[in-house]
Amino acid sequence: MNAQPASSEPTNRSDASVPRAPGGSPLPAEHPLVTGRTAAAPLVRALRGDRPERTPVWFMRQAGRSLPEYREIRATTRMLDACLDPELASEITLQPVRRHGVDGAVFFSDIVVPLLLAGVDVDLVAGRGPVFAQPVRTAADVARCRAEFTPERLRAALGPITEAVQRTVAELGETPLIGFAGAPFTLAAYLVEGGPSRDHLRARTLMHADPETWRELLAWTAELSGEFLAAQVAAGASAVQLFDSWAGSLGVADYRAHVAPASAAALSAVRELHDSDGRPLPSIHFAVGSGHLLEAMAELGTSALGVDWRTPLDEASARLGDRLPLQGNLDPAFLGAPEAVLRAELADVLRRGERAPGHVLNLGHGVPPEADPAVLTRIVELAHAS
Repeated sequence: MNAQPASSEPTNRSDASVPRAPGGSPLPAEHPLVTGRTAAAPLVRALRGDRPERTPVWFMRQAGRSLPEYREIRATTRMLDACLDPELASEITLQPVRRHGVDGAVFFSDIVVPLLLAGVDVDLVAGRGPVFAQPVRTAADVARCRAEFTPERLRAALGPITEAVQRTVAELGETPLIGFAGAPFTLAAYLVEGGPSRDHLRARTLMHADPETWRELLAWTAELSGEFLAAQVAAGASAVQLFDSWAGSLGVADYRAHVAPASAAALSAVRELHDSDGRPLPSIHFAVGSGHLLEAMAELGTSALGVDWRTPLDEASARLGDRLPLQGNLDPAFLGAPEAVLRAELADVLRRGERAPGHVLNLGHGVPPEADPAVLTRIVELAHAS
């Protein structure tokens, strides 16, 4: 299955704005960015600061959640089982591309999969989310995790992920696959709380009460996230996104001091990867409710920043000195609005996104399970026609 081919003639603006990697590691010779299969794709070009012929679109947090074909699979298969079945994971990844004609496929997974593969006892409980058998709240807990649930153990268990990515990339053709991992803070917050939390009070308390233990915890989760991203890229992902569900609960000072170094460490696993022309692997960092953190997040060295619906894209770009491509940021609430209202809001998002060096249209958060798939397809059509 191939997406519509993108122009192979990048604009002068793109060639001038793409940073050249002075060192780092080359991507594998057979990687889609190296062979040229995805190098000219609108998504890749936009993340590298270009303005392709059409605005690229994809949808966060598994657009397949709203699809009947996805629900048919999940009716008989647990979420984590689907994530670890290469055939199912690939099929679910491909479904939104087939259905909506999006410009990128996000790898079907869950933020807890690296923890699970490293040996952590975790389950996804319907209606609740990740639940951990043993919360991690003390220095001894962290030491046990670092000794037992190692990056090496994760690496040895990545076979199903690698196979799923390879299957998907083979099917996608010129459409890029976006690798996915949860940010270290989100993983740590779940681990400390033992499951979902409204305010992450236990996690924030540990951050301040025992900062050394907190640093060790985030260093470990950063290693796991980095390994997970690197494995997806090695298998053929043409871009990555580091997703932080809970960073918006932090103030700027706490984020910079206690979280940003770990996110930077996770991203470092793929930051120096580049194609044969020295162009780095595109990367996106997105955090929910992070409008107050944009400047701090921009310091982490990603190619692009995701912006949620609370911050207009032109304002975000202005605050960042118009230096970074942006992703976003249609409010998911508009998916249920009359088409005239949706079209007006979409036009406004696209107009505001013109200020950034590049723009990838996305929602300002994930696709709600109850979203009408036809509306998502219509958004893609309208964006491509604009």
